[in-house]
Amino acid sequence: MELPPALLQSLQNVKGFNQEAFIQVHQSGQQITSIRLNPEKLKIQNLKFKTEGHVLWSSLGYYLPSRPSFTLDPLFHAGAYYVQEASSMFLEEVIKQKVDLSKPLKILDLCAAPGGKSTLIQSIISKESLLVSNEVIKTRVNILSENITKWGAANVIVTNNDPKDFEKLKNYFDVIVVDAPCSGSGLFKKDPNAIGEWSQANVALCAQRQQRILADILPSLKAGGCLFYSTCSFSPQEDEDVLDWLMHEFYTDDKIATMESLRFMLEVDWGIVETVSDKTNAYGYRFYPGKVKGEGFFIAGFKKADVEDGGSQTAHRNKKIKKTFEKLSNTQIQIVQPYLLHANDFFFIKQNEDVMAIPMQLEKELETLQHILYIKKAGVKLGTIIRNELVPAHELAVSNIINTNVNRCEVDLENALQYLRKQELKIECPYNGWVILTYKNLPLGWIKVIGNRINNYYPSAWRILNK
Repeated sequence: MELPPALLQSLQNVKGFNQEAFIQVHQSGQQITSIRLNPEKLKIQNLKFKTEGHVLWSSLGYYLPSRPSFTLDPLFHAGAYYVQEASSMFLEEVIKQKVDLSKPLKILDLCAAPGGKSTLIQSIISKESLLVSNEVIKTRVNILSENITKWGAANVIVTNNDPKDFEKLKNYFDVIVVDAPCSGSGLFKKDPNAIGEWSQANVALCAQRQQRILADILPSLKAGGCLFYSTCSFSPQEDEDVLDWLMHEFYTDDKIATMESLRFMLEVDWGIVETVSDKTNAYGYRFYPGKVKGEGFFIAGFKKADVEDGGSQTAHRNKKIKKTFEKLSNTQIQIVQPYLLHANDFFFIKQNEDVMAIPMQLEKELETLQHILYIKKAGVKLGTIIRNELVPAHELAVSNIINTNVNRCEVDLENALQYLRKQELKIECPYNGWVILTYKNLPLGWIKVIGNRINNYYPSAWRILNK
């Protein structure tokens, strides 16, 4: 593996960079695999794989001694864990250090696909909070929605919007996470093919894009709110230089800086390197492979100064808003309620023929967001009501709000994989009608038992092709 000389040259004066060690670790061929558990679905003792230690800055992250076939593990498809690079799990630590997670919060993950940081955020916020998980690129929204669905949470809204669209939500979010598109040099060890796509011109282009994204999204951050900016790039132009730009660019009319750099507490054995930007001494945190057990990563945090009028946040709510969804009738509500664990905690809407359950405290937020953003997914899709019966959706089966009294049928590994391949099942099930198929007591999805016949309702688009 030959690293770009221009990259090595650009890092010569960056704190923590050791060229010999940097080249050596990239040539070692060593790959690190890490996963993060879903606290609502899995405990470490029930994990199928052996672990090789805890990710030091993550409460739910674990290393694996080698990379198994996740495709052939039904627990992966059940949303029991997420395969995530260890360095990026540091987002949990920085949020916990600077945000009061006991309060109901509105959080935006702006560049969210495929969903690693969104599922992490959802695991640490309160159930009363709202997470808006946005993906700019239309072709990547489906995988984001799939991973959010498997995670099972109801307090997430998935959107597909450009950062500029959020300007209409001025002073709205308590926390914004921007894991910005970048030149990707931090992933060279994991993906050597990315080296051929790297260039100084692309670094400059990415830095300009990162600045545009931040400029577009900052108006929607509340005064006093926190912004967390990250990249998987080593290039100072995309990291510390962007921090300087952010600190210089945003002032009030009285020339008061609106962004305050945040400093995080580090443990020595984490191996994370704290840097400061050249012009404004803004704090940044670098992850060098070899120094940390993870890939290349950079993160920084800011607090927006309390210098703005917050009144614009409620402007949308004071207007008469025409609703684009239909509320369920009392009869329809009675049909869906038995499927839910705490049915009174939700309100129910119907969009086209799909019935969704949304946490009660998020009703006003949904009304606001639906007139500004393109919403791909909100809450949990329960299914469709046909002739006074709910035809349940896959989302409901794998959600955290499903009633434990719904009929279930446990299967072994062979039959679980048969189900996930959407093939014919030959199992004994004592129930008739709609039944949740489970593996190690975790729902995989729906089957319908009709006499001696079992219909497999696993989503066709998600079926596994690996034999």
